[in-house]
Amino acid sequence: MTPLAHGVGARHDLPVSAFHAYAGAFAALLVSFLALGLLWPAPRFRGDRAGRPLPVPVQRAAQARVVRGAARGLGLAAAAVVLLHLLLGPNDADRNPAPAVVYVLFWVGLVPASLLFGPVWRLLNPLRTLHALGCRTARRDPRRGSRQLPRQLGYWPAAAGLLAFTWLELASPHPASRTALLLFLVTYAAVQLAGAAVFGSHWFDRCDAFDVYSALLARLAPLARRADGQLVLRSPLQGLDGTPRAPGLVAVMCVLLGSTAYDGMSDAPAWIAVLQTSPAGPTTTALLGLLGTVAAIAALYGVCAGAVRLTAGPVPQPLTAFAHSLLPIAVGYLIAHYFSLFTTEGPRAVMTAAGHGPVAARDGPLGPDGLATLQVTAVVTGHVLGVVAAHDRSVRLFPPDRAVAGQIPLLAAMMGYTLGGIGLLVA
Repeated sequence: MTPLAHGVGARHDLPVSAFHAYAGAFAALLVSFLALGLLWPAPRFRGDRAGRPLPVPVQRAAQARVVRGAARGLGLAAAAVVLLHLLLGPNDADRNPAPAVVYVLFWVGLVPASLLFGPVWRLLNPLRTLHALGCRTARRDPRRGSRQLPRQLGYWPAAAGLLAFTWLELASPHPASRTALLLFLVTYAAVQLAGAAVFGSHWFDRCDAFDVYSALLARLAPLARRADGQLVLRSPLQGLDGTPRAPGLVAVMCVLLGSTAYDGMSDAPAWIAVLQTSPAGPTTTALLGLLGTVAAIAALYGVCAGAVRLTAGPVPQPLTAFAHSLLPIAVGYLIAHYFSLFTTEGPRAVMTAAGHGPVAARDGPLGPDGLATLQVTAVVTGHVLGVVAAHDRSVRLFPPDRAVAGQIPLLAAMMGYTLGGIGLLVA
């Protein structure tokens, strides 16, 4: 039996017209690329230096100790409730809300929460709270550890954590199993708390998969913290431009893109037949499929990043220089693939957690045409924003006569991702 999407329920994606989807996507990419080449000759983004400060009372309220303490308490309480359900609840995803809370309300719900309000998991993260409480008891600064976090480590631990979690939800034999989910969460918490004990709270910023996931999504949020500490309103593309160019950033982006693509592929009848007939068994085949999809995404980006050097010249940190442009593409895929899951399974998870027993899933707020339009719009918009981000970075890094040529390999990569993304929707 093949695992269901996100361990619970199933997505309700609907077929759309392949011709109109592909034509619209390619037209949008080409028009935006040509328009940017003609009308955007100099960089316009200032990253974390940009933004209009919010009124002082709003800033004070956001920084208030009671507000931040309430958020931490909420995160800790929610984690305790999930843990109790995993320890004492029935081993049945229809009656135990924990799998749906983790896979839908938490994992998928972090997308709209972070896109609207910024890096919310940084405040809600119960592991940060436990680490801070432990440091307070030991009378030590939570920001300081016994060792300094190696810079070259970058986002690699976060990428590994994201890959492990997406394996659990998409490729493991029993993703909704109470035992499997509990074992993963307890092991993950132990690793994170041990890392924070050694390296300080900065460990969470780079090595906690979900903290990094929320923080990267928040790069596209209108609410942000400017470099000078002020809470500001800013263009999402300004925040995207400020994405740290740390080692492992490309790996995180490829895991997000690849796992979402694999989730879409896993519903295809042809892939289900492969899982059922593979001599390696469905679990091993699903793992290889997930790893292969992530590797294919990474290989395409790596080849195109290398081609940038051939067409435009040397660039510092060639792999990470344009990695931020993959983020809006990943967000577009996340919205397209999981909107229906979130709007149908999310309310059911809330009702079950509130003690209403097994609740039947309801139809989402959009009809077939509305859902199809949202899916294609999300994918195309993500790619167009990626083109804009890559163009602004290109005109900053290269001389004017080479800036446009330097983007052609990246445009080719984005068209390749578009082919795959639209193909998964219309399959």
